[in-house]
Amino acid sequence: MYLEKLTLTNFKNYEQVAVSFNPKINCILGLNGAGKTNLLDAIYYLTFTKSAINSIDSQNIRHSENMSALVGSFIGEEELMVSCGLRTKQKKIFKVNKVELDKMSDHIGAMPLVMISPDDTGIIKEGSDARRKFVDGTLCQINKAYLNNLMQYNHQLKQRNNLLKNWPHGKPPDKDLFAAYDDQLCKLSKMIYQVRLNFMESYKPFFLAHYEDISSHKESVDLIYQSGVSIENYEKLFKENLQKDMLLQRTTMGVHRDDFILRMDDFLMKKIGSQGQQKSMVIAMKLSQFDYLKSKTGKTPLLLMDDIFDKLDDLRIEKLIKLINGEEFGQVFITDARPDRSQMLLEKYSMTANSYLVDKGQVTAI
Repeated sequence: MYLEKLTLTNFKNYEQVAVSFNPKINCILGLNGAGKTNLLDAIYYLTFTKSAINSIDSQNIRHSENMSALVGSFIGEEELMVSCGLRTKQKKIFKVNKVELDKMSDHIGAMPLVMISPDDTGIIKEGSDARRKFVDGTLCQINKAYLNNLMQYNHQLKQRNNLLKNWPHGKPPDKDLFAAYDDQLCKLSKMIYQVRLNFMESYKPFFLAHYEDISSHKESVDLIYQSGVSIENYEKLFKENLQKDMLLQRTTMGVHRDDFILRMDDFLMKKIGSQGQQKSMVIAMKLSQFDYLKSKTGKTPLLLMDDIFDKLDDLRIEKLIKLINGEEFGQVFITDARPDRSQMLLEKYSMTANSYLVDKGQVTAI
């Protein structure tokens, strides 16, 4: 499936724009701050029902306006018209072929998408929650049961944590009351853990192969899944941990504590990796996400690549361009603040592509 046409009204810095795209490669060119990333975010919005950048919907409405609209025409086995309407202080309206969605989550995964952005280095540099978010974002596109279990787990966890924070100081805990939360959290933890474990078995080979290719076998990397749920007698230990949880006022065991450890040459990547190596690892992770989604759904995901050339040496850039120009990839969107570089790469590798110049909220085919 590919995006044939995108129409934006009052979305971020765009007042009114309509763009038709190439089914293969699309280069979005322009100076920093021109709105290249906003164009990719609009595509992301139509697939995930939310922005990749602004979690508050009203922040995606153009300044001084009170409404915004996004419309995308997607072509595949069937044509899909996807639209989203935003109004300040009102619930957003999301439609597929003019039929309003009852639940936004029903749309997740209908059109698989992978986005690579400069902020993705946070997957390496930040805490475990960033890495869990990446894994969960992948699994939720293909596994509705996992999405529902994760939402239920987070709801139960929030309620238990609120109970811990508000429990009267010095009063013994009501074990029956906590047991109701504990049983649910332990049950959901085991189901979530098993899906993540299965994910790692399929995903890791893709990841290792992509990093080796991008780096030309210069470094050895690894990805390790760590979870307290894997320990023996997990449920018993979880309940015995109540006194510690009461003291710290938060739940200290469960899949919300899982981590996915990224290593290079037996050291933590975030400790020793250069900017180029860290970006190479992020790109390898996202391309592996692409392969994983494609293998599980039979659909070729859209690939959005925002400012990916920065911090990469020429060899890694060429490796990446050769890869995305292959037949295994479908529609690709690439942003670049250096039009000369992109045009040179397009010519060098005879790439089938459209190029667009973004300037002051306008998009012009070049």
